Order: sequence, then structure tokens, then C-alpha cells
Amino acid sequence: MNLVLQGDPAGGAISRDELTQLVALTQANHVIDLGPGAWRLSNARDDRSIEAFCAQRGLDFAWVPDERRLTDMRLVALDMDSTLITIECIDEIGDLLGIKEKVAAITAAAMRGELDYPESLRRRVALLAGLEESGLERVLEDRLELSPGAERLVARCHELGLRTLLVSGGFSFFTDWLKARLGIDEALSNQLEIAGGRLTGRVIGKIVDGEAKAVRFVRTMRAIGAAREQTVAVGDGANDLPMMAQAGVSVAYRAKPPVREQATHTIDHAGLDGVLNLFL
Repeated sequence: MNLVLQGDPAGGAISRDELTQLVALTQANHVIDLGPGAWRLSNARDDRSIEAFCAQRGLDFAWVPDERRLTDMRLVALDMDSTLITIECIDEIGDLLGIKEKVAAITAAAMRGELDYPESLRRRVALLAGLEESGLERVLEDRLELSPGAERLVARCHELGLRTLLVSGGFSFFTDWLKARLGIDEALSNQLEIAGGRLTGRVIGKIVDGEAKAVRFVRTMRAIGAAREQTVAVGDGANDLPMMAQAGVSVAYRAKPPVREQATHTIDHAGLDGVLNLFL
């Protein structure tokens, strides 16, 4: 097995002595520098002290099998809010109405799996009724930021011919922009109802929840003829779990506890492009 270590590229480095200590602990036979703040220790042996070692130094760690190669993958699916981008769009929309805390509390409970997602979304969207449509543009222009490494991850997927899928319980206003901005192949999300230039407080059509994300993921996987082990899903909230359960490799990115517990790997410190280091 390979032990992959990675942290914040701006401050996740460890000393040469600490790296030597890890090599001794794992009896690894080779160390590969993967870039700023990232290393791969090949032919490493598990040691129970590694988790504590990495936690103390702000490092992510992952055990990666020798045979797993990025060139063998066919599909990479990404959640949007708090995964591909740094914000929860609906919370920021709520902020324009002065109700961010109220909206964010419902969002957080839904992402922890404490609330039924469709019902939680209806409740939150209802609170946005009356907001001018231009408010969505304000959130897009002033508040939306790509997660660190997002552009590199998507670009590398395209270089290798991997299909990219953006699946979100958020809104098409933002997924459409991201799809065009990054060249993502497919996107699925909810559509806000707008009348007279203002949000009505309703969503058009069936709500995209965890089940809908999983269905779209499997449909795309089958459409391109990919096997389960050739797929990757990345998310942070409870509504990503059904989709992640269908993937060969699942990555919890800055995720809530239930997602961290069930994912193949967890990334808390590295950028989103840290997903690339989980493959040879």
C-alpha cells in the first residue's frame, strides 16, 4: 500500500526529520514528493500512531492501493456548495435578506442528516420569497469562490478524458455558471421559480436530493460504460452519501461527520486537487 500525506500547500509542510520518522514507522521503501505539502510513501505498513501524528500537524493521510491509477478512471462527480465552491449559496442569498443565520441553521442540520433534505430546502427557499432576481447575480459576483485546487482537479480530469459531473442540491443559476466556467460536462441541480423579477419562494419541479444525485451518477456511469471501480464521487454533506455509496472511490471534502465516517478518504487540509494524489 501507499501512504499519501498532504496538507495546506501554504503551510502543511513537515520537516525532513518528521518525514524520516514516518518512513521508519511505516517501513516504507521510497518517498515521492507530490508537490507543495504532499508526499507518497510507497510499500508502507500501517501503524496506529500515524493518525495522531497527522492530526497534530494538520495533515491528511490516505492508504492508496498500488493498482489504483487515475488513468483508469472514467467518471468524477462533484457536489457544489462547500465542495467545488467555498460557500453555501442559499445561506449567502439569505444574507441579502438579513436572515443568513436562520437559513444557515437549517442548511447545517440538513447537511448533518438531521432533516429531510427536500423539506429542508422547501423551508429555506420559502424564506427567500420576494428577493429580487439580481440578488443571485450579487452572490455570484461578490461571494462565490472556487475551492482551492478546483480548477486544477477539473482540468486534469479533462486532460485524461474523464467525464465530469456536477450534482447539487443547490440552484441551476450557479451550476450553469460553473459548468461554463470550468467546462464541466454535465450538471444537475434545482431551479428557483422567479416571477416578475423576484423569487417566489418555490422550486420548479422535483427537488434534487441525495437519491436524485445517486440516480444521475449511476445513469451517467452506465451511459459512458464505466465500471463502479472507475468512478469517483466527492462531497461534504449527508445528501451526498447515496451518490458516494455508488462510487468506487468516495472522498469527503471538508465534510460533516457522517460523511467522513463513510467515505473511502477524507480531505480536511489539502485543496480539492488533493483528490489527484489519491491515485498513482
